[in-house]
Amino acid sequence: MRKLQVDILGLSTSPHTNGAYALILYEVEGKRKLPIIIGGFEAQAIALKLENIKPPRPFTHDLFKNIADAFHLHVNEIIIDELHNETFYAKVICEVNGEVHEIDARPSDAIAIAVRFNAPLFVTEEIMNEAGIKEEQKEEGEDDLVAEQPEERYVGSLNPDARLDELHTALNEAITNENYEEAARLRDEISRLKSSS
Repeated sequence: MRKLQVDILGLSTSPHTNGAYALILYEVEGKRKLPIIIGGFEAQAIALKLENIKPPRPFTHDLFKNIADAFHLHVNEIIIDELHNETFYAKVICEVNGEVHEIDARPSDAIAIAVRFNAPLFVTEEIMNEAGIKEEQKEEGEDDLVAEQPEERYVGSLNPDARLDELHTALNEAITNENYEEAARLRDEISRLKSSS
């Protein structure tokens, strides 16, 4: 299992997600990004730590850090290592008294813990290949005609190949516009279309 180091690019939200956020991870030594949809509470826990804002009372992840410190437990790394039915799975690799343990976790909780321990984040090569989004460079002089097209471009055509082309074009546009939540939705739609054909 090859691991790729990633870091947090940012969080974004949209009125279409009922309070969910897209957490965007980027490949440290590459050009791919990995959007993960997380809940509002976890997004807030990550954002507060990234902004170095200390809440008046400890959040759940702060409590975990305080307990871990009291018992000399160290978080070595976080790895997002599985993807099933569009759900990501992660492991918290921690060490206490020289003994290493892998603890199953939701990626949002694992990342909220990682930022408190300054632990590195990793994603397996398989996950990045399956769910990562590569940012494509525009040719010089290429205009944004696609961006001026109406939202109806997402309505499917009868030809699956033409539909895939439409979705890839829309995906590239979403990445260019840094609309990673829409990019994640399009990526999932492309995966569903490919698996059904």
